[in-house]
Amino acid sequence: MMKLFQNKTITYIHTVVMSIMLISVLSFITYVIYEEYNEFDREASLLREFYIKKQKKTVSFDTNRVLNFIKHKYENRDLSIDEETLKRTIIETIENLYGREDGTGYIFIYDFSGVKISDPIWPYDVGKNLYDLTDVNGVQVIKELITVAKTNDDNFVEYTWRKPGSAYDSLKVSHAKAFKPWKWMIGTGIYLDEVEKFIDEDQETLQKRLSKHIMEILSLSIILFGISLIGIIVINRIISRELNVFSKFFQKASKSYVLINDNEIYLQRFKEMVTYINSMVEEIHNRKDKLEEMNLLLEKKVEQKTEDLNHLLEKQDSFIKHSIHEINTPLAVIITHLDIFKMKFGDNRYLSKIEAGTKMIANIYDDLSYMVKRDRFVYEKETIDFSEFLESRISFFEEIALGNKHTIVSKMDHNMICYFNKIELQRIIDNNLSNAIKYAKKGTEIMVEVSKESNQTKLQFKTYSTKIEDTKRIFEAFHQEEDLKGGFGLGLEIVGSICSKHDVKIEVQSNEEFTVFSYLFIKGENNENIIA
Repeated sequence: MMKLFQNKTITYIHTVVMSIMLISVLSFITYVIYEEYNEFDREASLLREFYIKKQKKTVSFDTNRVLNFIKHKYENRDLSIDEETLKRTIIETIENLYGREDGTGYIFIYDFSGVKISDPIWPYDVGKNLYDLTDVNGVQVIKELITVAKTNDDNFVEYTWRKPGSAYDSLKVSHAKAFKPWKWMIGTGIYLDEVEKFIDEDQETLQKRLSKHIMEILSLSIILFGISLIGIIVINRIISRELNVFSKFFQKASKSYVLINDNEIYLQRFKEMVTYINSMVEEIHNRKDKLEEMNLLLEKKVEQKTEDLNHLLEKQDSFIKHSIHEINTPLAVIITHLDIFKMKFGDNRYLSKIEAGTKMIANIYDDLSYMVKRDRFVYEKETIDFSEFLESRISFFEEIALGNKHTIVSKMDHNMICYFNKIELQRIIDNNLSNAIKYAKKGTEIMVEVSKESNQTKLQFKTYSTKIEDTKRIFEAFHQEEDLKGGFGLGLEIVGSICSKHDVKIEVQSNEEFTVFSYLFIKGENNENIIA
């Protein structure tokens, strides 16, 4: 929950809280209204059921009262009056006494065969047999009423029938009783739309009550929400004022030594914080003074150490430079005298091994010399006869290759011109030839090939050697695939740095049979790196 308000302002938090409160209030009001309407529907349903039961009870009461009247007249009849006259007298009495002002509530009489005997509202079909009469819903009205009368139960028949004073049929519920001596079915009923009138009146009362309750709940919710809103606004302003005091203090404290005036804080909880904050500021100030003192001492010590280290580095640099220079002089003397000896006495197997070793030392010297100078020296580019330069470097390594039982085979066009720095180009070629001689299998050829591909030239060194497991790490300083082969692991690091410097692309392909190092010299805007 706390993460929800992380990095948020108090205004944002209060806005969220107010929104949640508003949504909660609206949800509560909606729920109450929903429940009230459900209650209203339930009450209306119960009201409808109550009225229908009440009206059915009235219908049943009227039917039984008429039946009892007929029984009384029949049992106490004057025997001098014939039966037909008695029937007419009873029927006339019933038709005149029963019924309502709107024509409903009348008593109808049929015999058990379905012949209409009495109907004060529609007398025109008296004497007609209506036993098979059906309403619009297929209910056999007279037949079912006769069945109810004969069974003498409390069942009712629901059907549609003409309503007095209306041109349309209405839904009606009727009950019937049997007067068996004359085989009469006596019945009456209630039109359900009359019930709906009573229900509508009561529903209107319920509706008013519901509206009143809703307005009361709504008003109360608005009042409570308003009070809550005012309370939150007041609290927000108080807290914001207190926080502004803290904010201004921290801004000043970041630049100078100041304390919070607790008289500016009103909330007790914040007053407690003032004590801790002022103590913290005093402690920080004291530690700051101590740190500044320690920092001054450390700076002096660091300056002294730095000066000592720079002096040592200068000595080391001087030692390396002089050592390299001292190595170069005897190397030059050895190589010169080897050439003179060969000119006077010819080639010698032992002499060739000495010459090969000397040249390897010379190659290592050139690498060390380049490493020492590369960060302090600008290697200017120049136009080089690439074919002649490559042949000279191959010639330099031929004795070394022969001493290791290899032959170097070259394939290139003559008169190829290169715009590159000669020392850096020599480091690329020499280190690749040196590694090729070192790692190629005994008695195999070392192939050097130069080929043109659109706007780039590919320099390629191919050897039959063991597979290189990690073709990317071999260009890292001091990395060696085989420790037994000797060396410092610096040659390919130098090659990699030169190629990266001049945007020369390197590709290494190695498998169990052979290894190929390819260098792609791409023609630039000013014809740099070009081999043509």
